[in-house]
Amino acid sequence: MPVSPRGLAGAVAAAGALSSPYWLPKALITLRGKVFEKVNGPEGVTVPGGPVGPERFAELYAHPAADGRSKGAGLSDLFWYWLSPGPEVHQEHLEPGPRYEAVARTTAAVLAGRSADLSAAAARCAARVLDERVTGGAALLRLRDLMMPVWAEFFYELVFRGPCPPHARALIVANAEDVVDSLKNTRLRHMRRRERLTAFLLGKLAAGEVPHALPAELATPLERAHYLQGTFFNTAVVQMSEAMAHLLLALAQHQDVQRRVAARPDDDRYLGNVMNETLRMYPLFGIAHRITSADIDLGDGVGYPAGTVLCFDYPAYHATGYDHPEVFDPDRWELLSAKDAHHIPFGVAANRPCPAWRLAPLVMRAVTREVLRRFTLHSSVSHTRPIPHRAPCLLVARDRPLPRRRTTAVLAGMRIRDRWEDVGRSLLQLVLGTVMVLHARRLRPARTWFAAHDTQGRPLDALAPEARPDPRGRGPAPGGCPYRGR
Repeated sequence: MPVSPRGLAGAVAAAGALSSPYWLPKALITLRGKVFEKVNGPEGVTVPGGPVGPERFAELYAHPAADGRSKGAGLSDLFWYWLSPGPEVHQEHLEPGPRYEAVARTTAAVLAGRSADLSAAAARCAARVLDERVTGGAALLRLRDLMMPVWAEFFYELVFRGPCPPHARALIVANAEDVVDSLKNTRLRHMRRRERLTAFLLGKLAAGEVPHALPAELATPLERAHYLQGTFFNTAVVQMSEAMAHLLLALAQHQDVQRRVAARPDDDRYLGNVMNETLRMYPLFGIAHRITSADIDLGDGVGYPAGTVLCFDYPAYHATGYDHPEVFDPDRWELLSAKDAHHIPFGVAANRPCPAWRLAPLVMRAVTREVLRRFTLHSSVSHTRPIPHRAPCLLVARDRPLPRRRTTAVLAGMRIRDRWEDVGRSLLQLVLGTVMVLHARRLRPARTWFAAHDTQGRPLDALAPEARPDPRGRGPAPGGCPYRGR
């Protein structure tokens, strides 16, 4: 029986709709990247790429002239927009100089402590949150949401040297969620959620309840509040929550690895291998951009003029230098040294390494053991570096295991829901991401700041004419640095 054109069109439309979870999200991600590049314009040089391959990635990243952070890059406007309020004093975005050095010293001092004490504090915070959030024999939840209050409490204790009250935890979590959700384009910024935390921190400063000596280079209470908010309650809480979501999701999806970690909880070496492999496959950063402050000559005709925006692509670098890099294989680290591999989860020592490079692995091990002591983890969702679904996972109490058929049914439903959520989420990200890129382009927060301040935050109108920087600034170099969402 012949099929009418209308019937054929209907069948094609139905097939396209039913198969959309398999093709539409990827197509929308590609379109979103093109929209962002169209709005922002092509900027920068992506590394590895062109004349600098993976084998010279770390050399270029560590070059002394690859030290500019915000001034002169259009990408800075976008990231300052997402990290508001306070990006002008955020440690990640301060230009090199006395101001950055003072802030970095303060951050290192706040994060310091005895390994045993830090591990115990992290385990204690995790235990409180797990007791509160998982009250039955099993719970279906999202790992990033589970981890966010853990790290809110932990970093509150480090900053204020006291227990975190519930209202403070709620403010910190609301702020961190708003930052990371806007970065992932799943929600517009809600500045009131952030400003409530700023007001809370201003109150703590006014009451003399911050037991650390804060940098004198941050002259006003608002600058100090923004420093605490940006460094500890934006970046630290968000990054640790994302890192733990990746680690626990990897364990949930590799049951043999999970069983081995749970059976040998004191085996630091193997758990370290699991963490290395997780952060290799799912680095927390997509692109780290730096602006060259002087000409760079790497030899062999490879060089970059001052003002070049270098875009260091972590996922691309982490995917090179390994056999079967697409395979999750912690055992590969038995024969590899992290310092010799293409592996920089905390950046490079010579160019703004993550201040938590020592702390993070230590406390992540403690929290992982606390989770696995209580639960088995199961998940069937996609696992990507941006992890926009916040890592749905089934937690089952070890002393009350579920029947196999029930676990299988939950995982099947989880997988179906994840695929369809991905369709709607991708559409949402395209719309909200475009709106925020356009808004950031209109506000130009970084460019506006540097039009009125030097790289150390001093107002230009207060400087002698000979001390003022070149008003032309450092312009971006042409190239093709892609936007890569977190």
